[in-house]
Amino acid sequence: KTALELNDAMFGSILFALPVGQFLMMPFSGKLVTRFGSEKVILFAIPAYTLTLISIGLVQSGWQLALVLFMFGLFGNMNNIAINTQGIAAERLYGRPIMASFHGGWSLAGFTGALIGLALINLELTPFQHFTIVVLLVWGIIAFNYPFLVRSNSDINVIPQRRRFFGKPDSALVQLGIIGFCSMASEGAMFDWSGLYFKDVVDAPASLVILGYTSFMIMMATGRFLADRIISKIGRKRMLQISGVVISSGLFTAVIFPTLVASTIGFMLVGLGVSSIVPTVYSTAGKQTRIPPGIALATVSSVSFL
Repeated sequence: KTALELNDAMFGSILFALPVGQFLMMPFSGKLVTRFGSEKVILFAIPAYTLTLISIGLVQSGWQLALVLFMFGLFGNMNNIAINTQGIAAERLYGRPIMASFHGGWSLAGFTGALIGLALINLELTPFQHFTIVVLLVWGIIAFNYPFLVRSNSDINVIPQRRRFFGKPDSALVQLGIIGFCSMASEGAMFDWSGLYFKDVVDAPASLVILGYTSFMIMMATGRFLADRIISKIGRKRMLQISGVVISSGLFTAVIFPTLVASTIGFMLVGLGVSSIVPTVYSTAGKQTRIPPGIALATVSSVSFL
């Protein structure tokens, strides 16, 4: 923002290009995964995704940043659908729920990425140098893990029906998408408002303003590693029901009792509640046999993203 001499309004408008790219790519991502196989899409999407990240460090104007962020969102969504389709395929071959653990790995990667980013910032690197190091690390991880991906003849085991490209979405998938939307809305509230809530409502000391967000993230990551075992015992439907109750209880606790301890407990409950919903919704969508997994995931993601 400072380097490009952008004001708040311009910067906010430019950042909007990223979710626009994500949303516009959703119907195409599922088709690409179904047509070529998730492992081939990953082989294209991750290099494109990471090269776009490097490009962010090279932009010289606002319109260039908007274009690069649009492409970053586009390739990010393509990668998201392909990776989650891989998760569904691996879960099917594994024979029991493991999808939430994959999402737990994503949460741990977020923590790890934050620590790596902090270390690189302290080295006073330029954005281009910073992003290049991150990309090289990602490429190394992908090169090591790519041979272990499930091949397309295993991750697409349904017979695709002849459907119009923008046909009427499956009602069951829309319902799953609505559940995902409610979960993502709760996550978004935690991401965007937790610091402000602890500062202005809870009146927490400056050193503890981040406590709500941190406790939420820790419980979300923890819950994801516990969820698969619980789902194996009580089933996906019951897990979604319990998760909804836990989220509501957490929000109720934080709002009705705006003290430091009570709000922290409330945010922890919200993190625990949302931890399993998105992976459970994705897994459920991938298990149906009417629509290929990639298209099913794209449908659920589109509704959830709204």
